[in-house]
Amino acid sequence: MTDKKYDLHDIVQMKKPHPCGENRWKIIRMGADIRIKCEGCGHSVMVPRRKFETKMKKVLEHNEQ
Repeated sequence: MTDKKYDLHDIVQMKKPHPCGENRWKIIRMGADIRIKCEGCGHSVMVPRRKFETKMKKVLEHNEQ
């Protein structure tokens, strides 16, 4: 997992796209669970961190702060 560094407000790509067709997700909450928000339709999903790390494909954009 050394190549998969992510942080709050990063845009990530998941292995499977959302049913709306978009595959870009924004990380909006981090903790034991991670909440991600679909950039296409705005739907948010809470995912356990371990499952998120296996389902995440890559970081598309890093937060600029």
